[in-house]
Amino acid sequence: MFEEDLAFANELADRAGEIAMSFFGHDFEVRLKPDRTPVTEADIAIEKMVREAVKARYPGDAMLGEEGGLEGVGSRRWIVDPIDGTKNFADGIQVWASLIALAVEDEPIVGVVNAPALGERYEAAKGTGAWLNGAPIKVSRADRVSRAFVVYADVADWLDGPHGAPIQELVRGARRDRGFGDFWGHMLVARGSADVMLEPELATWDYAALQVIVQEAGGRMTTFDGEPLAHGGSVLTTNGVLHDEIVVLLQTAGTR
Repeated sequence: MFEEDLAFANELADRAGEIAMSFFGHDFEVRLKPDRTPVTEADIAIEKMVREAVKARYPGDAMLGEEGGLEGVGSRRWIVDPIDGTKNFADGIQVWASLIALAVEDEPIVGVVNAPALGERYEAAKGTGAWLNGAPIKVSRADRVSRAFVVYADVADWLDGPHGAPIQELVRGARRDRGFGDFWGHMLVARGSADVMLEPELATWDYAALQVIVQEAGGRMTTFDGEPLAHGGSVLTTNGVLHDEIVVLLQTAGTR
């Protein structure tokens, strides 16, 4: 049903990868936005390309991007994070990707995650399964925390604050833990290499493409409270089997 849209998203990913790799490993401008997060020349160039391509192919569709915000109205909205993992990109670390999604009536139904420096492309469309470099992927079957591999973003997020104690308990009880942040932690869950990924705050462009892929791989993504994802909210990604147990654990925040 969404084959044409997925093919277009992959075309955008091809072009985004070419732009990004022309900058990666070379000298380029990095500046801080008002929220103190970095933006590079590659971010700006990729989002500009995506906006122009969407307008040319689907002039009636809306467009939401990290750098340029929302443009247009309608039930169909393309969503792009031109470089997810900008700090890695700027530091010459290969863990970064372009995230491209299509949402219909606010539901993400197509997602492509292109990480050319890693040689990995994840993709999915609603009802068609999830894929890594053309091969189908599925989440793990770990059925208890003691068997789980837990990944997370910055460790500073879990040293204090309302979720500090439950997260530390989760990590202590897990089989293994590592700090694999940004898109990659969620994709590790989608492909069954990890079982749980947590982030305290993500924007729509950070999670829209990931959500389609995780769900089509058999996993779940919600807020820490088990609610639907929302712009600026927390994100819990699991293999599905562990999800409810971890939501309960996270809801103990502030009670210990």
